[in-house]
Amino acid sequence: MNPSRLVRNLLATNAPRATVLVRFVVGAVFLSEGLQKFLFPAALGVGRFAKIGIPWPEFTAPFDGVFEIGCGLLILVGLATRLAAVPLIVDMLVAIATTKLPMLLKSGFWATAHEARTDWSMLLGAIFLLIVGGGSWSIDARLLRKAGDRRD
Repeated sequence: MNPSRLVRNLLATNAPRATVLVRFVVGAVFLSEGLQKFLFPAALGVGRFAKIGIPWPEFTAPFDGVFEIGCGLLILVGLATRLAAVPLIVDMLVAIATTKLPMLLKSGFWATAHEARTDWSMLLGAIFLLIVGGGSWSIDARLLRKAGDRRD
C-alpha cells in the first residue's frame, strides 16, 4: 500500500457530525486525566502508579500522562483520530487490568461495575473512534477534502 493511500485510509470517515460529541467526551476526559497526573502526582501520578504496583512509576506515570494529554488533544480536534485512539485503548486495557480486575477479585462484581464505569466508557469510546474515525466535523475530514480538491 502506498503512503498516500494509507494516510487517506487513516483519515477517511463516514461518521456523522454527531461523532464530535464522542470525540469531545473521550478527548476531554483523557486530557484532564493526563494533566492531573502532573498536577497531583502523589494521588494520581507517580504515587498512584507505585501504590498499584505498576513498574517504574517515575517513568510510566509521566509517560502515560503525556500520551493522555497528547492523544486527548488530537481526539478533541479530530486530527489523526484513529492513530490517537490506539494508545488510549491500550491505556484503558492496562487500567482495567491493573485496577479493576484486582477489585473484582476482592470486592465482587457490583462494586467493580460501579467503579469501572468510566474505564469501560473510555475504552468503548476510543474503540468507536478507531472504527469510525473523527467524523465529518474533524480536521481529518477537512484534510481529506482538501487533498481531494487538489487531485481534481
